[in-house]
Amino acid sequence: MPNYDYECLECGKRFEVFQSMKDDKLTDCPGPDCAGKVRRLLGTGGGIIFKGSGFYQTDYRSTSYESGAKADKPSDKSEAKPESKKADAPAPAKPAAD
Repeated sequence: MPNYDYECLECGKRFEVFQSMKDDKLTDCPGPDCAGKVRRLLGTGGGIIFKGSGFYQTDYRSTSYESGAKADKPSDKSEAKPESKKADAPAPAKPAAD
């Protein structure tokens, strides 16, 4: 729920109210000696700043998760298969001339 800033048009008092977005705007000054009308001020809000080249699900994994993932990953030497040599294939036959 956001905070909204209001200003009284009669006494000039500024105040902040914690309201739901569904709530109606305030219309009367809450000051004890003032019954003036208020207007809601435009706020810049709390901006979110993203720094860096990108954000991914795996950016903030715990170290225990990373060590478990390394243990599950097969090592390069155990999975390496020797390359099979390709047998020379015979040349395609030419069609016979009539």
